[in-house]
Amino acid sequence: MADIESVKPRRQAEALPLPDCVALVLQGGGALGSYQAGVIEGLASSGIEIDWVAGISIGAVNAAIVAGNPPHKRVEMLTAFWDMVSSSLPSFPIYPNDNLREWLHEWSAGFVMMAGVPGFFTPRGLSPMFAVPGTPEALSFYDSAPLKATLDSLVDWDLLNNGPVRLSVGAVDVESGNFNYFDTTETRIDARHIMASGALPPGLPPIEIDGKWWWDGGLVSNTPLTHVLDHQSEPLLAFQVDLFAAAADRPRTIMDVAAREKEIRFSSRTRQVSDQVMRIRKDREIARKVIAKLPEAMKHDPDVLALMHCSAEHPVNLVQLIYRTNAWEGGSRDFEFSARTMREHWQAGHEAVTETMVNAQLVAANIETGKSAAFDLTARPPTI
Repeated sequence: MADIESVKPRRQAEALPLPDCVALVLQGGGALGSYQAGVIEGLASSGIEIDWVAGISIGAVNAAIVAGNPPHKRVEMLTAFWDMVSSSLPSFPIYPNDNLREWLHEWSAGFVMMAGVPGFFTPRGLSPMFAVPGTPEALSFYDSAPLKATLDSLVDWDLLNNGPVRLSVGAVDVESGNFNYFDTTETRIDARHIMASGALPPGLPPIEIDGKWWWDGGLVSNTPLTHVLDHQSEPLLAFQVDLFAAAADRPRTIMDVAAREKEIRFSSRTRQVSDQVMRIRKDREIARKVIAKLPEAMKHDPDVLALMHCSAEHPVNLVQLIYRTNAWEGGSRDFEFSARTMREHWQAGHEAVTETMVNAQLVAANIETGKSAAFDLTARPPTI
């Protein structure tokens, strides 16, 4: 157990020693995914190398672009994707008034509902109510075929499957309801797996892979953190990028209610997973301390050996980067793909990394000493 807890960092970033594995955990959130792109750019600027990226929904798209490109091209390809999907809604003039900005925000989201998103999905010409039952046209309001062409143009699938960055994306089996991760250590991933992870019904159709139909993984869990920690085999630093904050102000309008409901729905599972993971690790730490105090004669008892096995683990430091909404962003924030909002989300993600690096002393100390903890270093004051 002493060997498991001792960590010798192999790399050094701008403000952090890096353990054997650095993971990037990206949840779903549609248009808010440009915040993740800003985080990815910020991590690259800070010299933080990514070994494993896991994503759900739009997080799977960003993750595929990371794993499917060499480091020097990732930001370029992310920029190409986000410029494409926001190209139909330019940077409209903004007046310094939250009510006017909210109106424009909702109008932009309404435009997306009518026209779709370039390179992502297009509205069907016929309502699914009038389509032949069982066909893709009968199962969704939009066609996601454009996303395949977009992914194929931005992702090197050979590099993604055989390169140095591990990729995991989550989706749900439509018929069984079971949650599954497609992982490059077990499956050759292509555009279908990424599209399946983001096939949110009833907007987008299920994606067929080897005879099974798959829907958006966010239907079961909006964070891939559990998969990463369940398959951890070495000391780990994980950056978890959350697009919906668990805590927020009390709603004041019906639009606030829609926004808050969505935040709670999509953040609750993330918060539950994070809290449960750290609680279990604290329990295991206590068990290891008790075992260390036992007389030598008892340490070969079968029950003690079983407990030693169950409590052994590698350390993990979880750094949470949480998008905190603006006053004018309502319940449609996840499908408002305007260029101005995209750039603002991107900038917010980059700034969150910068702020995290400034406050990273506690994380650095934990990595050096082999301790486990979770941090939100952009909170005021930072929380642990």
